[in-house]
Amino acid sequence: MKRFPIILLSALLAACSGENASDPVTEPVVAPDPVEKPAEEGLMCTDSPLLLELPSVPELGSAGSIKVYDSSDRQVDEINLADLQTVTIREDGQMIPKAQITKESIYNTFMDAVKCSNRWRIIHYTPLRVKGKALEIKLHSGVLDFGKEYYVTMDKDFVKGHGGIAKGEWSFKTKSKPSSKSELKVNADGSADFCTVQGAVSYSATLGKTAVVEIVIASGTYNETVFIRDKNSLTLKGENRANTVISYANNESYANGSGASIETKPSVGRAIGACGGRGVILAEACDGLVIENLSLKNGFGELKGQAEVLYFNGNGKLFIENCSLNSLQDTFLCKGQVYVHNSLISGHCDFIWGYPKACLFEDCEIRSEAAGYIVQARVQNKADKGFVFLNCRLTAAEGVKDGTMYLARSGGSSDYYDNVTFIGCTMSPVIAASGWYTNPAPNPSSPSAESGWKEYGSKDASGKALDLGSRSRMSRILTESEAAAYSGRAEVLGY
Repeated sequence: MKRFPIILLSALLAACSGENASDPVTEPVVAPDPVEKPAEEGLMCTDSPLLLELPSVPELGSAGSIKVYDSSDRQVDEINLADLQTVTIREDGQMIPKAQITKESIYNTFMDAVKCSNRWRIIHYTPLRVKGKALEIKLHSGVLDFGKEYYVTMDKDFVKGHGGIAKGEWSFKTKSKPSSKSELKVNADGSADFCTVQGAVSYSATLGKTAVVEIVIASGTYNETVFIRDKNSLTLKGENRANTVISYANNESYANGSGASIETKPSVGRAIGACGGRGVILAEACDGLVIENLSLKNGFGELKGQAEVLYFNGNGKLFIENCSLNSLQDTFLCKGQVYVHNSLISGHCDFIWGYPKACLFEDCEIRSEAAGYIVQARVQNKADKGFVFLNCRLTAAEGVKDGTMYLARSGGSSDYYDNVTFIGCTMSPVIAASGWYTNPAPNPSSPSAESGWKEYGSKDASGKALDLGSRSRMSRILTESEAAAYSGRAEVLGY
């Protein structure tokens, strides 16, 4: 891991400490000769956390601020310990709000305003984290610019027993803009263009709405939320599905609603206007978004409470290839036209839901983590395909009882349609014999080949056809000719 030889009293500033970084050191380490871009050696990513290393485990005080200034003495950021009272700290070090964030909540320095294109997502975040004998300081999104010099000040006893940091004692410089406009690289260790996924996403939006951009993410765990807005033809590609993880603990009790953005960044002390929501990734008004070779996780970890991993909010196309989406309730929420292939989606309560025109899961594993319901469809038009599962495997985590999972349940409204279809799927005994949960009744309650709850060719793990004689009368067993309309990507999505 690269470190920068900047000494402050007994403290060392180190660049871009990732989740898997090595233990802090108390002596400066001279970085090896760089292989590429020698002029950039010793410079920080614009989205890098700062690391203050101390002689002993740091303990936060009760007052004071850390501030960052540019070379013209303009303040660009502040983290004020007065706002520490608004959060609690989980065992994993993540800070979560004591009170649910709503549109009326007052913006403070323990919230982040994440910009993409010309809108902002307001979300809780963790500005300070103790890591061994170091204090990791995560600045607010977008406050640093490329190729600039900055300095840091810290009030006395911000860290208990520490005399503070004065102007001139801690300074750093940032890297220049990435050389490529079509491929951006992310690595938490500071060796790439960006240290965070959000840093790369926000920068990609500045390259033009229709510019084709691939963001390549190195293996590691990225503890962050992500906001993608008004950016087409964007790919998020992990180095390795199992080892490239975007994870954050979020939940309805922390942040109200599925998520929305605002036009203007709120000032500290003013109402935020709209909450950025309970999900990990919020994608708004995007087309041609590709997510590949990634594990996405909402780390909330409790059965009760809506906690999306991904909310795709728009009428465009989304492609998910070779990914894992892991949560418990409301894991995946979508609109538009969605293709999910060779991926795992796990949860227990309405963990696939939303308002799509068509959303096809092909060759996927749909894993039940506890008793509940897989799908809740709110399809807007009767003729839209809605959610279709083609040649998928419906499995269960260890200990989940047979017969305790239902293929779908309805939201109970006549304003939308419960269009859900399973074609050629392998179903473990976790699926109830009746298949579908009928209270409240779906719309339509008497399905046709085009609308409602439908099924064809379901089988057990050995490949033997399931006896569907006990399926609910509010569902339909399709004929072979009827099932042909759901037999492939072209049939379901039209491309």
